[in-house]
Amino acid sequence: MTSGTSERPAAAAPTGSTAGERMTSRERLRLVLVLGFLTASGPLTVDLYLPALPAITGELMTTAASVQLTLTGMLAGLALGQLLVGPVADAVGRRTPLLAGMALHVVASVLCVIAPNIAVLGVLRVLQGLGCAAATVVAMAIVRDLFVGHAAARLLSRLMLVMGAAPILAPTVGGLVLGVTSWRGIFALLAVYGVAILLVTARLLPETLPVTARRGGSVRGTVRDYRRLLTDRVYVGLILVAGLSLSANFAYIAGSSFVFQEQYGLTEQQFGLVFGAGAIGLVGATQVNVRLLRRFAPAQILTGAVAGGAVAGLLVLLCAATGFGGMPALVVALWLVLAAAGLAVPNAPALALSRHGEAAGTAAALLGAVQFGVGAIAAPLVGVLGAGTVAMGLVITGALLAANAVLLLVVRPGRLTASTPPAATDAH
Repeated sequence: MTSGTSERPAAAAPTGSTAGERMTSRERLRLVLVLGFLTASGPLTVDLYLPALPAITGELMTTAASVQLTLTGMLAGLALGQLLVGPVADAVGRRTPLLAGMALHVVASVLCVIAPNIAVLGVLRVLQGLGCAAATVVAMAIVRDLFVGHAAARLLSRLMLVMGAAPILAPTVGGLVLGVTSWRGIFALLAVYGVAILLVTARLLPETLPVTARRGGSVRGTVRDYRRLLTDRVYVGLILVAGLSLSANFAYIAGSSFVFQEQYGLTEQQFGLVFGAGAIGLVGATQVNVRLLRRFAPAQILTGAVAGGAVAGLLVLLCAATGFGGMPALVVALWLVLAAAGLAVPNAPALALSRHGEAAGTAAALLGAVQFGVGAIAAPLVGVLGAGTVAMGLVITGALLAANAVLLLVVRPGRLTASTPPAATDAH
């Protein structure tokens, strides 16, 4: 990477109000709800089937590592799909790729219901990820179309309140579904959800990218945009921090069902409750972030979050390796890891996207691809290392220590802090 743009400060909010800031409270609430349910399609597709992982292992006569690869396939589809959808969304607008992606998600979910073996299920999970990618990258691009700076970070925090309901409710709902049907019923429920979101989006979400702001859709132009993004050292560092922070969550997602159900003997329903309690920490932190933004710059919050997350990760590893405090101590340590992620995840993307508003779709695509691509690596690592408490702790701690290293050595957050306007200057 060259350093030609590495010292460019994060873009400050323009003196004039943005389109999003001119929205009424009702319009903004509707936007948050629609975008929240769109972005929740990814976490919901990941988390809803978590209680069924042991059941899938048994019915399809496979291994825990093989079943975890279906999670990896979903995350890989999310990563690859965003790289493809981002430039398309900059070229033709936001709505068309979004609706096409959600339609693909619905079809893949229906086919998962009748998947005959683990190989077919894995391929269909990749297709589900490709479909969810459109929802994820377009939602992020719409945020950047309408908001910048602190306003964007605040909206992302509100967005996470809505999408955070997915990891809270999904394992519990998945456990309830398993109480009345098999794991295949979970994918039928995902298909129904996809149809509902497709209809709501088609009706309520407007196009936010004017024709005059659209970019050429040539392969050469796409390569040029990605090359420019990859030569911005600070942007690359920020998306790596976002990806590593999120990969700690994916390590928890990949390992928690086996740890709590097989090691600690929880039922599918009990696991759903424990998993949901941890997700409350993630969502609660995103809302604390809104208040913190009134006093601190996003870079300051990000620095504290990844440092605190690394300490919490070391505590998880201590509990895992020594059995200190039993399951209650482990749950508290994991809760702290998720809370740290709740502070890091809204701020790193907001800082990264503020640097490249001229290609918001492509920038959001690369951001999402890195986030889910790193997660796709973290998830099977837990299985390869043994799918136990120590394996989960090792991956979580390693990811968060790496996030700290990238933030301090590549991003250099002190320079971002110095160039970021205080929250008090925002209009609301």
